[in-house]
Amino acid sequence: MCTPESLRRIDTATAGETDAFEQRLLGTLNESALALMLSIGHRCGLLATMVDGKWRDCDGLADEAGLNARYVREWLGAMTSAGVVELDYDERRYRLPAGYANLLSDSGEANLAVYAQLVPQLALVEDDILECFHNGGGVDYSRYTRFHDFMAEDSSQTVLAALFDHILPLVPGLADRLEAGIRVLDAGCGRGLALMRLAAHFPASRFTGYDLSGDAIEWANHEARSRGLDNVRFEARDLSDFDETAPETAFDLVTTFDAIHDQAWPLRVLSGIRRSLAPDGVYLAQDIRASGSHADDRDHPLGTFLYAVSTMHCMTVSLAQGGEGLGTMWGREKALEYMRRAGFGHVEVHELAHDIQNDYYVCRVA
Repeated sequence: MCTPESLRRIDTATAGETDAFEQRLLGTLNESALALMLSIGHRCGLLATMVDGKWRDCDGLADEAGLNARYVREWLGAMTSAGVVELDYDERRYRLPAGYANLLSDSGEANLAVYAQLVPQLALVEDDILECFHNGGGVDYSRYTRFHDFMAEDSSQTVLAALFDHILPLVPGLADRLEAGIRVLDAGCGRGLALMRLAAHFPASRFTGYDLSGDAIEWANHEARSRGLDNVRFEARDLSDFDETAPETAFDLVTTFDAIHDQAWPLRVLSGIRRSLAPDGVYLAQDIRASGSHADDRDHPLGTFLYAVSTMHCMTVSLAQGGEGLGTMWGREKALEYMRRAGFGHVEVHELAHDIQNDYYVCRVA
């Protein structure tokens, strides 16, 4: 909230503060350009080629990556200007330092270049979003042609990598139940990578995945068949009326991974999950860690990024369906409120060390 006092502080910003802000804006332009270059370097394999830290000249790097040398040269110009790639000027050779490689490839715990892909991807709908600023409404899910590519990579890092050692143990005895054989639903499953990993590990259990995207479901079913998984199936399904259409007591475990906040009607989905659970069932959810308050989110380590993602994707795809448009940063307090209203009498919230972006909720009827 802008009070007269706070406005006066803004109006009386010193020349030094204004100069510092100007430098910040110039840095923002450079860092935004770096995000584009990281995305390209990730997608075309340049970063993966340089992960070994060897010195290479431009032509050698281009040949090894199977790319056009002229474009590689310009990309290297951006990356050396950004201080990401080292340049041996005398030898005209380049390398990616080992410490940086661990953050920009699959050699480390998390590949941050994966998230750089969101910058150019979301920019593709900028004109659509601008129209929404003027006239309301939202941008249809189908406009995001590569979003499931990104989500599959994101899931590989935050969910798949931690599924057996960190996420399943949040529910005591769950692994044993899966081993014995239970019924599992993943709502908003995307390409279904988490379900396929579980289906392969627990052949006695039966797995079902629902997602709004027909393309993602088609990919998931094809991939499951190619892996020989006959205990998992995927179905394209709009969950907007899940509170009424969910099969009653049909599942012993329901999961959602980063899926509730961008639903058209999150409370209906949660109520449907509650309806679909067996009496001793459990709902395990991963969703964005935030407060839902601009004041409290100012110090969020990914606050600006996640609010931008909300504006350009999560909020608007919900509004496009005539939905609530909660947005990415709906916050823990709102999540807990909706879970209680959906009928969950007992909810635990967990934070995992590997994942600064998400909270993990374990929900039971009582």
